[in-house]
Amino acid sequence: MNATASAATAPDPVRAAGEKDRSRFWSGLSAAVFPGAVVAALVLLLSSVRVSGCVTYGVQCTRGLPGWLFLWSVGVGFVALVVAVAAPALQVRQTALSVQLLAECTALLVIVSYYA
Repeated sequence: MNATASAATAPDPVRAAGEKDRSRFWSGLSAAVFPGAVVAALVLLLSSVRVSGCVTYGVQCTRGLPGWLFLWSVGVGFVALVVAVAAPALQVRQTALSVQLLAECTALLVIVSYYA
């Protein structure tokens, strides 16, 4: 009786190997959605009185986070996308997906930082 109970609780190596890894899918999806999120952030930014006054009349222009941070975030996000799609190891793909999401959020934060 104990032999059947221990066999039922042991992890099944076939099932563990057959589970789907969706990190490539989520990496591609987040990369596809990112340009739309940038456009939405820019529309939100330009709808504010302060930024539209800065663009139109050149008054009340304030600096947000530095622009180089946006460029670095986009670059890191692209490299993480390539790694998440091409890496053979599951742990590497999942880490690259996390880095990609963090880089994309940082890039959007740079855009929205000009709002205040």
